[in-house]
Formats: sequence, structure tokens, C-alpha cells
Amino acid sequence: MSDAYVSGDPDGLSPLLVRIRDAVARELHAQLAMRSDRIELADVPEIAYQVTRRVDEVITRR
Repeated sequence: MSDAYVSGDPDGLSPLLVRIRDAVARELHAQLAMRSDRIELADVPEIAYQVTRRVDEVITRR
């Protein structure tokens, strides 16, 4: 992770991409918390589905 990201610089991303990145990060954080900080290979399709739903929410709220 670059220092720019840690300090809040969006690394030149558009506002939409920043919102998508944040939604993905929130969903991954939630998934890891539900799964005791461990993602099993069998869980990847469900996690991908949930991340896609979060991205869809960001896009449709534009």
C-alpha cells in the first residue's frame, strides 16, 4: 500500500472509483469479520457476489 493511499490521497481515481474502492473495502472487511479473518476458497463466489452487490449500489445511486 502506498503512503499516498494511507494518507487519504485517492491516487488519481475519479470520485466514482473512490466510492467503488471504498464499498469493496467495506464489504471485504465485513466478510472477513463474519468469517473470523479467514476466507476459504469455497467462500470466494459468495464474497464476489456480495462485493458485486455493493458496487451495484454505488453505481445505481449515481
